[in-house]
Amino acid sequence: MNNIFILSACRSPIGSFGGGLSGVSALQLGTHVAQAAIAHAGLGAERIEHSAFGMVSLSEPDDLYLSRIVAMRAGAPETVSGVNVNMLCGSGLQAVVQGMQTLALGGADVALVGGVETISRTTHLLPAARFGKRLGDTMVVDLLDAALTCPFGRVKLGVTAETLAREFQISREAQDDCALQSHMRARAAQEAGRLATQIVPVDLPCGRVVAQDEGPRDTSAKLLGRLPAAFVPGGSVTAGNSGALGDAAAALVLARAVPKGHTPMARITAAAQSGVDPSRMGYGPILAVRKLLARTGLGIDDFDLIESNEAFAAQALVVARELGLDPLRANPDGGAIAHGHPVGATGAILTVKAAHGLARAGRGRALVAMCVGGGQGIAVALEAV
Repeated sequence: MNNIFILSACRSPIGSFGGGLSGVSALQLGTHVAQAAIAHAGLGAERIEHSAFGMVSLSEPDDLYLSRIVAMRAGAPETVSGVNVNMLCGSGLQAVVQGMQTLALGGADVALVGGVETISRTTHLLPAARFGKRLGDTMVVDLLDAALTCPFGRVKLGVTAETLAREFQISREAQDDCALQSHMRARAAQEAGRLATQIVPVDLPCGRVVAQDEGPRDTSAKLLGRLPAAFVPGGSVTAGNSGALGDAAAALVLARAVPKGHTPMARITAAAQSGVDPSRMGYGPILAVRKLLARTGLGIDDFDLIESNEAFAAQALVVARELGLDPLRANPDGGAIAHGHPVGATGAILTVKAAHGLARAGRGRALVAMCVGGGQGIAVALEAV
């Protein structure tokens, strides 16, 4: 598995919930970044043999076939196989792993992987519509609300962050400071142009161009401190120190071997997943990373760059503390609290960020880690080539 190379990696901007990308379908967004990834890889689209994309919230019927449709619209031949991946928050990262495993097992030589999520377009279900309802009111189910609710305890995922905050004594002030740092780092990365190389701008029908993440903002400890608890009365988890909903897509081209004349961005060296008590959902990455370290013989200090998803500041702080993450190496360009958390795409986006970070440095290792709603964790290790 040490020879699965990332030939290219790109993403769309992350649009805010109901923002600039809310009118763009998942298929349009996924195809847009897939075309860019294939072009950046310098390979003909006919070389794509397999496609895997993460997606959680359905927005239209063709989303059921999204992975194969995106690949074919991006130029892949009709012989391409396609797999939709749903691991909730970990979907985009698991799609990367799925593509890696397919290549490692010899199922294909080149794969297109990534994640797409248009949260703003998430549908509602009308369960009684299939066979009708004779009399009375009927229920409409919000799939977005369902995606943000733990299926075991039937509580919002933010409640699991409150559980960790209490267990590990993470203060409201510490959570708000984490959120502030995320925004400051994200804005600094935007201003320095570090994100521009990984983002494919999106042209809207109205003539507007969305070229950067809509989430990062100029906030302050005072403003964050004014926000009320979002999930538990008197709690410490707020909308301001939680990952924001968003719309985005990301795509990477993976290969078993580096084509002649090409320079890969990085290679994928290991992956691990783990389950955890659903009520402590945010603890999942800790177990997944520890499993990955045990498999590889590496230590956490062997990683020069870490992209750890900020589903909630409380959860991110617990992960950082328990794994001993160096604050300067973790999320140097900000995290989901600032950029946004387009659930099914986030893992692929973090992989794109890590690949670009390694390519920019020309050396080192990167770790991508995420908690997963329902009580799981996933981690992937990358290495510069």
